[in-house]
Amino acid sequence: MTEQDHAAAIAALNDACRAEPGAGWLLTPGVRGPSVADQASAFAAVTRFSDFSEDNDPYAERDFGAVTVGRARLFWKIDYYDLDLCMASPDPADPAVTHRVLTLLLAEEY
Repeated sequence: MTEQDHAAAIAALNDACRAEPGAGWLLTPGVRGPSVADQASAFAAVTRFSDFSEDNDPYAERDFGAVTVGRARLFWKIDYYDLDLCMASPDPADPAVTHRVLTLLLAEEY
């Protein structure tokens, strides 16, 4: 698999992770604090995000983004762990050995 194919496989898996808010998402205290409606708006903004460029996605893996919801600036980041969530994944392009975690945080929590 070429580097470009590897990155494309990771990007596709990251897109799928981002499209399904739920168990694979970690919300920081700042994001958990707002009302349910605000969380729903934040989730929708992340799932719709498509503004990838070389500036915010230099490796073409679609693993980071920034969105604005109301007056709040939020970042999201996808990290790749082994299935036990103890170490980094040996191959983020292989879902059989990778557990993805999307962290959603307020920019000021970074």
